[in-house]
Amino acid sequence: MSACKTLFCASLSSFKCTPYPSPRSLSLSLSSLLHHLPHAGLKFTSRCYTSAQSATSLEAIEEDQPNDTVRDLLTKHEGVSRLMKMERKPLLLEGEFSESEPQARWFPYLDRYRCENGYLMSSGEIIGAVSPCISDVRQERFRNVVRNRSYSVCLVVEGLCDFGNVSAAFRSADALGVQSVHVVSFDANKRYKDNRHVSMGAEKWLDIELWDSTKECFKILKSRGYRIATTHVGMDAVSIYDLDWSCPTAIVVGNENRGISDEALELSDLHCSIPMNGMVDSFNVSVAAGILMHHAVCDRVSRMGHHGDLTVEESQILLAEFSLRHSQSAISIVQDYAQRKAAILS
Repeated sequence: MSACKTLFCASLSSFKCTPYPSPRSLSLSLSSLLHHLPHAGLKFTSRCYTSAQSATSLEAIEEDQPNDTVRDLLTKHEGVSRLMKMERKPLLLEGEFSESEPQARWFPYLDRYRCENGYLMSSGEIIGAVSPCISDVRQERFRNVVRNRSYSVCLVVEGLCDFGNVSAAFRSADALGVQSVHVVSFDANKRYKDNRHVSMGAEKWLDIELWDSTKECFKILKSRGYRIATTHVGMDAVSIYDLDWSCPTAIVVGNENRGISDEALELSDLHCSIPMNGMVDSFNVSVAAGILMHHAVCDRVSRMGHHGDLTVEESQILLAEFSLRHSQSAISIVQDYAQRKAAILS
């Protein structure tokens, strides 16, 4: 007999919703919510799959595929901000932090998602609402990815001209579990090709932050507890094999032609290099970024036994973030769930 998986999608948009009544956490189980659904005259849509493989294939088709290219995301600030769903911690303003007393550990998200009407939902509520509509295979993939994610190593790309290189760097960051990527000073006036096939959609699952200047980017990163390591071939450069990558580190790679800017070299905490034994003295920038991140991850595993270092609470928040990024349908389900929940509690 064929294996059958049924996904339920309920439309709750007809219900009125009251604003979030208080900052306190409101808990309402999904089973309690579903108990009220038959009385609301709601209709369910079910899909039956002949196998787990076909269920996964159909889900891959149904998952939203953004039309934005990497170029669109990086030249339109609203494009990047649209990717991130859970509320993020605000940037520290001038005078609110000291480089001599950086944050002990950086995690960007708060445990809440603001619905269209201002209603706030926690990560646990989001996962409970969305998980019945995501296949078991996909949910397990999310959990495995989150388990190996870390913000302790982040990538900074400064002044790159070829979006193909940026796309390749994004893909490497996602594959290696580096969740945070920063992009500084893009020249959007040049002509680029569509490189979505290079990134393989990795940008959808990363936290990408755009900066207008290297100084601003580095200042914020240092306030978050990162040391800044710029890639540079020079007498003062330290081999990447001699660094302790268990320390929160921002890896900076520079322009394809000019390399790291003088400003970045001056403002960074250290210069590092990849030892080379050939006739050429440099890697392609996306290759260099991949080597640096791969070695950082391997060194962390060697020293600590693991690369992923999120707490239980942080893992749940990032899992909720991935669930919301999964598809536009997930956002609709959460919005409808919040409306129904508010109606029941009012």
